[in-house]
Amino acid sequence: MSLKKWPLLAVWLLAGVFALQIITLSAAADEAVRPFEPGETLTYKLRWKFINAGTAVFQVQPIAEMNGNPAHHFLLTIHSSSILDVFYKVRDRVEAYTDLDVTRSLLYKNEQREGSYSRDVTVTFDWQNEMAQFDNQGEKQDPIFIYPGTFDPLSVIYHLRMQELTPGNVLKAPATDGKRIVIGRVRVVEKQKVKVPAGEFDAFLVEPALGRLGGVVKRSEAAAVQIWISADRRQIPLKVSGSAKLGSFSAVLVSVE
Repeated sequence: MSLKKWPLLAVWLLAGVFALQIITLSAAADEAVRPFEPGETLTYKLRWKFINAGTAVFQVQPIAEMNGNPAHHFLLTIHSSSILDVFYKVRDRVEAYTDLDVTRSLLYKNEQREGSYSRDVTVTFDWQNEMAQFDNQGEKQDPIFIYPGTFDPLSVIYHLRMQELTPGNVLKAPATDGKRIVIGRVRVVEKQKVKVPAGEFDAFLVEPALGRLGGVVKRSEAAAVQIWISADRRQIPLKVSGSAKLGSFSAVLVSVE
């Protein structure tokens, strides 16, 4: 299998696992306790099979302004490793904006530089008319209908962190990548001890239902993707593991700043 046929580990790992599989929750968050603040930086090591694939860094940026209102600004950058750069260099930058309570998306941007492939995607959200529009380098698609409380692929991770996780619960809500909207589902399985480079944690194991967004991740009775989230106030994603057509993949938390 040619390396150029890899569907970018960055798409599979973390951003991809949460984003392209459109994971989101609808449980009520505790508005009095915010699990993240501007300045937070989470760094992950990405692996495919036994290969060091690169790093993913999630950052909460300073409060921004959208249409005259304060907004959260989230940033994800993904760099392939020096080994992978030789065959398939990856430099991705993903940005998302939400309202301050993280109840819905306001704007989404995805700049992908992967080998010879590139695209610059913007998804705009028109909440007055409940529509979202996908635009790739000026080529716009027809707007699609969205439901109240719809999230984009990146901000959904931060929405997840604001939910109350209880083993046995199945949580669901709408999300979109600008091309389609789905109702994502997450099952909270149980509490476990998890050790990653950033430390040892009590964690919730959650399993996303992949819905109709197939093609990359195997379909089977067992969960193709498993995610561990710290069982504390910050509810930080600690580890992601799964299987895809080209083999197993994982992402682990290296540092928290």
